[in-house]
Amino acid sequence: MEQHLLSIIIPTYNEEAIIAGSLQALLSITEKKEGVEIIVSDASTDRTAELVSAFPVTLCRSAKGRSRQMNSGAALARGEILYFLHADTLPPETFIDDIRSAVASGKKAGCFRMDFDDDNAIMAIYGWFTRFPIMLCRGGDQSLFLEHSLFTAIEGFDENLTIMEDIDIIARIKRRLQLQFHIIESHVTTSSRKFHANGIIRLQFIFGTIHLMYALGFGQESILRYYRKNIA
Repeated sequence: MEQHLLSIIIPTYNEEAIIAGSLQALLSITEKKEGVEIIVSDASTDRTAELVSAFPVTLCRSAKGRSRQMNSGAALARGEILYFLHADTLPPETFIDDIRSAVASGKKAGCFRMDFDDDNAIMAIYGWFTRFPIMLCRGGDQSLFLEHSLFTAIEGFDENLTIMEDIDIIARIKRRLQLQFHIIESHVTTSSRKFHANGIIRLQFIFGTIHLMYALGFGQESILRYYRKNIA
């Protein structure tokens, strides 16, 4: 299998509480592989950048906004494959081989299925639905891989978006690839902290409402206002 250089891009904003643990866990996987680089694109006002600097990764300082941060990280990336990963999400041990295998078989973009770091039965059901190829079951927590050339062709993340940027880029990828978007069977594990802070069922209802608002064409300001009013 051809060993494409894989660039992992992690946007961070005030993640001093978790970033060291996240990078240690990720490096325990990547250090066993060749042809991998990690770029942390940070816009924090806390000690996140200082903590990141202690690790063998590239620190990219960026303006705040996940779209801007991921584009800034991608601008430094040398890899033929880009992999966008949230700071509170851990990919499976096999993720590098999984992504390279998918690309080698002609899959130009995709994501993983997802589990939560919680054995709550309702959370397990939420994770189970991420196997289905429908937009309501997509989200940035599932991470995103795509060929660098494809990322360039679709002009990256839309920096006019402050919310739903992950759904927007997946929709544009699907249009470009004529609906071909691959869901890898392996699972990433993401934090359930926001669900516990906002209510497991309540937060899922809020996310569903945000998806509906976006689908109906609500403006970014309206969606962001709803988000900030309802999510801690």
